[in-house]
Amino acid sequence: MSNFWKDSKQRKLLINAGISWLFDAMDIGMLSFIVAALAVSWNLDPGQVGWLTAINSIGMAVGAALAGAMADRYGRKVILLGTLVLFSLATGFSALATSFALLCVLRFIAGVGLGGELPVASTLVSESVPIKERGRVIVILESFWAAGWLVAAIISYFVIPEYGWRIAFVIGAVPVFYAIYLRRNIEDSPRYLNQQRTKKLGLKQRISFIWSQPYRKSTVVLWILWFTVVFSYYGMFLWLPSVMVLKGFTLVKSFQYVLIMTLAQLPGYFTAAYFIEKLGRKFVLVVYLLLTAICALWFGLAQTEGSLLLAGALLSFFNLGAWGGMYAYTPELYPTEARATGVGLATSFGRIGGILGPFLVGMFVSEGIPIEIIFTIFFISILIGVIAVLFWGKETKGIDPDLQRS
Repeated sequence: MSNFWKDSKQRKLLINAGISWLFDAMDIGMLSFIVAALAVSWNLDPGQVGWLTAINSIGMAVGAALAGAMADRYGRKVILLGTLVLFSLATGFSALATSFALLCVLRFIAGVGLGGELPVASTLVSESVPIKERGRVIVILESFWAAGWLVAAIISYFVIPEYGWRIAFVIGAVPVFYAIYLRRNIEDSPRYLNQQRTKKLGLKQRISFIWSQPYRKSTVVLWILWFTVVFSYYGMFLWLPSVMVLKGFTLVKSFQYVLIMTLAQLPGYFTAAYFIEKLGRKFVLVVYLLLTAICALWFGLAQTEGSLLLAGALLSFFNLGAWGGMYAYTPELYPTEARATGVGLATSFGRIGGILGPFLVGMFVSEGIPIEIIFTIFFISILIGVIAVLFWGKETKGIDPDLQRS
């Protein structure tokens, strides 16, 4: 057993940060089911569904950039707590929305918190664990995302058809109470606290730093990787329940099938956690993303019930394993003084893809473009990310970015 798993303090950090990650995923996951129900109860057209999911991602893009920059200035812990409270409250108030426009405003605010929480949490944990365990621990942290989607799928399957979508939003406000607990039970990373003894870089200096010659190529690769992965993920997964309906299944049946597909995410994370320290970050990213692309094409072309379920399950397995690798890889490319800023900006640029993906799907569905064509676009997008990492990505396994410059 490694030293990390023997250290109760570090295990507690992983679990505490992981639960906050779970709540983030639960909120986003429930939205994908809520919009499918809203499309029926509010008579939303596909374009409006696309706008609602896109506005959430716009908020996430803003939140990732702001939270990353603020976490380098004010600390990882305080920004983590702030983002958790923000998205919880905005989600709770979404239950009171009486119009499509008001719901969009509230989902933008929630998105700011959701987008800010993830890069800050991954940076905090990455800086707090031993280098030889860092990749595996971050992938396990990411596995809480699957647990959050599973919770969202269960809530949506049992609650929304029976009690309506507003109750789902009320449940989404629960994490605000977890923030009270977390305030006393989580600490800032030792690396950040040690770095605070030296002169801090200003925001402009940090941005210039990540685009300076030693880090420029890594930043470009990261931004391409994040954009292509987030574009395809949110385009595909936020539309999964709706796509199932378009393929002829009832709303309840589509929820059931997405729940089954979500279960496949957990083994995807755990296999990626094993391989990431055995074979490296690039191996996990390239192999899992390549297989994600193939499964996306398969899902779009699938006609039978069995083929659709298997393709969807494997799509979840490989895509979420790749996400774990991406979150492990990103903080390892920058030293502490600019790490959260670098992670936040890469994540924020990726969220632009998260804006375009769901929006384009809505637009394409409105225009009557076949699902197989839409998923072929995601297939091509993911391949672009694979090529960027394979040919220009830097392997970071076992490297301390504070000691070894790019």
